[in-house]
Amino acid sequence: MAQSPQAGPRARHVPQSTFRISMCPACNPPLTFFFCGNSGVFLSVALPSVRGMSSSATSTQPSFEDLGRQLRHTTFCVVDLETTGGAADDTITEIGAVKVRGGEVLGEYQTLVNPLTHIPALIAVLTGITDQLVAGSPTLGQVLPSFLEFAAGSVIVAHNARFDVGFLKRACLRFGHSWPNPDVIDTVALARHALLRDEVPNCKLATLARHFQVSEAPNHRALTDARATVEVLHALIERVGNMGVHTVEDLAEFTRQVSPGRRAKRQWAQGLPATGGIYYFVSDTTDPQGLPQRQILYVGKSRNLARRVRSYFSASEKRARIDEMVRIASGVEYVECATSLQADVLELRLIAAHAPRYNRRSKFPERQLWLKLTREPFPRLSIVRAVADDGTQYFGPFSRRAAAEQTLLALQDAFPIRQCTTRLSARRPSAACVLAELGKCCAPCELLITPEAYAEVVDDVRRSLTTDVRPLLEAVRPRLRKLVGSQRFEDAAGLTIRLETYTRAALRHHRVASLARCPQIVAAYRADADWEIHVIRHGRLAAAVLARPGEVPQALARAAVAVAESVVPAPQPLPAATIEETERIADWLERPGVRLIEIDGTWSWPLHIGLAEGGLARHALGAPGR
Repeated sequence: MAQSPQAGPRARHVPQSTFRISMCPACNPPLTFFFCGNSGVFLSVALPSVRGMSSSATSTQPSFEDLGRQLRHTTFCVVDLETTGGAADDTITEIGAVKVRGGEVLGEYQTLVNPLTHIPALIAVLTGITDQLVAGSPTLGQVLPSFLEFAAGSVIVAHNARFDVGFLKRACLRFGHSWPNPDVIDTVALARHALLRDEVPNCKLATLARHFQVSEAPNHRALTDARATVEVLHALIERVGNMGVHTVEDLAEFTRQVSPGRRAKRQWAQGLPATGGIYYFVSDTTDPQGLPQRQILYVGKSRNLARRVRSYFSASEKRARIDEMVRIASGVEYVECATSLQADVLELRLIAAHAPRYNRRSKFPERQLWLKLTREPFPRLSIVRAVADDGTQYFGPFSRRAAAEQTLLALQDAFPIRQCTTRLSARRPSAACVLAELGKCCAPCELLITPEAYAEVVDDVRRSLTTDVRPLLEAVRPRLRKLVGSQRFEDAAGLTIRLETYTRAALRHHRVASLARCPQIVAAYRADADWEIHVIRHGRLAAAVLARPGEVPQALARAAVAVAESVVPAPQPLPAATIEETERIADWLERPGVRLIEIDGTWSWPLHIGLAEGGLARHALGAPGR
């Protein structure tokens, strides 16, 4: 086994059936990760090796594909339409277009169009196009194919492009032609962002033509206006060239107010694979002592890393906090993942380890609440923040305190377990509280119940938590029926909410606890032509592998098991991972089509711990169903 150097900007090829050890530069202290050749076996302690581009890689010479389409090599088709009006049911009366590349005119296109309808007098006065002028002209259906052929492969440019492109799209739809969906540049939007307010009073074509002193002034005829738009376009491109706009992509993003600094960082996506994995933005700074330090700003996952990371530097990313994150970031790094579950897990682990300030979710997985059945002469239920290896019964977890309190109230509604926090003696009585007078507590404080009889109440609570939810539902049935019968629907709704919260918590508890108890599960799922294979130990993802066509899944599964992460079980019912990671694993295991290759231990739920659709109403109000 040979140790690889720290991850660089390019992913290195690893020969099949070889292993590699890598260090994650984002973790402090560094964590060790393993890969097994081209088979993609994930053998990490926590995360696989990081392959990515940091700030040190931004000086890499980008390829022409990464740079985008250079403006000087791009063919533009500048188009202008004259119509019978601006409504959706109006039609085209003239098409004019000029094809240019590198400042050279390649061709012109102009034709009048018979709209087969009356041209309004106001339009005729404005454009000079009358019914008589177009009477012998071809119809739109006849000229549309020739225009589409003329403009094919070009970037469409128009002044107020939404108007012209909208008419062209409707024409294609009407006459059965597919719209080629070209890139579109709007000179109105470009002028609004390129020119200062005190330079021009507005961005009308005539105003811009005067400002740039074009050779042919627009006159509301299609070809003349198109020629004027060509000169306006060239003047605007010359203007924005000093702002770092050199490609078609830059020009489109400039019109959408993407800052030059953000566009310049697009080269960070250079060399990223079009495969699945996780990515994270980093910021390299110095601490107060002047020592370098690295901070992870944001972690995400994607099925196509190159496309997803590139989107952060385009106008498609509109979130203000992400725009701020990109501005202060000094690089982006990535990790290729064999399976989507592995990507889910790695994202959660990085977020949990570094708590990136621009990630809004999953930052604090340790903030969970539990119900604890205490160990004392007269046990009670208590809401606690952690699970300890003390031999007591824990139930949960709950992500919100309100849910824990609702579950606690549901159990206290059903069983007369004490609610006070006083430590009681099994020999000396103490003063009772008002709950005993109301009959909601069996008053062990007054020794009205023996420890043995109280233990039976506690056993009922424990069975409801661990084995069967039906006794709890049946215990509250009389009260719920009484509330409904007396038309106290708000109180009945409150009780129902408690029961629903309890049943959901029971499902979550046993779903997580069943995986936490299981020492090892090896399972596979057919994803297209590949097999996703995972090794799960005590609810933690210990290894992941992707078996491609021609490879033997069972052999790869055995290799993954042999070198999978060693996992130490946590106190029950805690899994050896975060709750959210175990739930993601449970989601994957419960998918239709997942096959169990090997299982060590028992992965099971109690039969009556969950309810089918409508089961709550049937059990709480009617006869118990099957």
